[in-house]
Amino acid sequence: MAKIGFLTRWNATCGVSVHAELLASELMRKGHEVKVFAPSVFTADRYCPTHHVIGKDEDFVCRCYDEKHHEDVEGGGVDAQRILEEDMDFLIVESYSTLPQREVERISRKLRERGVKVVAVIHEGRSDELKYKDLRAFDRIVCFDSRYLRFLSDYEDIVEIIPYPCHPVRASNRKFAEDKLRFFSYGVQPVWQYSDYVSALRALNCEFEYVVVRSDSLLPFRDKFLVQKRMRLSREEVYAFLHNSDIHLLPKGEPSRKDAVVVSSTLFLCLGSLVPTVVPNTKHFESLPTIDGVKPAVIYENLEDLRMKIERLIEDESFRESVKRAALRYVEENSVEKVADKFIKLLESI
Repeated sequence: MAKIGFLTRWNATCGVSVHAELLASELMRKGHEVKVFAPSVFTADRYCPTHHVIGKDEDFVCRCYDEKHHEDVEGGGVDAQRILEEDMDFLIVESYSTLPQREVERISRKLRERGVKVVAVIHEGRSDELKYKDLRAFDRIVCFDSRYLRFLSDYEDIVEIIPYPCHPVRASNRKFAEDKLRFFSYGVQPVWQYSDYVSALRALNCEFEYVVVRSDSLLPFRDKFLVQKRMRLSREEVYAFLHNSDIHLLPKGEPSRKDAVVVSSTLFLCLGSLVPTVVPNTKHFESLPTIDGVKPAVIYENLEDLRMKIERLIEDESFRESVKRAALRYVEENSVEKVADKFIKLLESI
């Protein structure tokens, strides 16, 4: 079995952390030894205030670097010795814009000189977010789908496409609307990203509630159907809420830059609940495949389309079940177990 290091955010409410946690947990389940090098809590919260560190670190976690501002080339800092002194066969760098990339690049070169294989997982969505001098400082580069090749074309010979892993299937025993029709959203998205959902639900002529869990301020809406809670949810708590819900409404706006490549870690985390998920037609979901005529999530174009699709999910059981089957297929094909196997195969091929 291999000794595998991760340089990454950890125990944090962000896609970088979720990716690393899902992958590392599966690698440990397969018998590999994992060591995690994570950022200081202060700088992790400071440079991404909506992505807070939560929970207690495990014994294998070492917080040994400071993040930088995403626009800086240099900055931040790494206790390099803590990483260089670790006995490991491989290091997986979860690369993102506030990582001290230049220093990580220097550490990667030193590790490779002594035989450690280093792989970078690209979470950045644009070329200008990559502040490395040369991505060939890494043995291999991993991206989630072919869209990333738009700005990684100079490195195609060392790029491997490995999809973002899905949380294992953990379906609910709940019957649809068994006590009351219940919608659910969670996260830290700006208020305006919930507006479509609140507006569409106002048009429903049935009894229901919309449970919204946010870690910061509550939504300013005063509708009677709205049930708000202020909490920062662990993955277990997310699934508890999903299993008590009938439809998951996922708020997500377009990225600030139209040329950015993005995915939704929230979707990949939640699909395994097999609760039908509704999402807006943004770049986060453009790579979702059509499976037996439907997508794994219900994608809406505008407010009227949203109203129609919510009503169809409620009234048309066959449509609802087809969405769930597509979600199941997608999760099975992109399961964390299969993704971990692809990483192991990649590491062993270097």
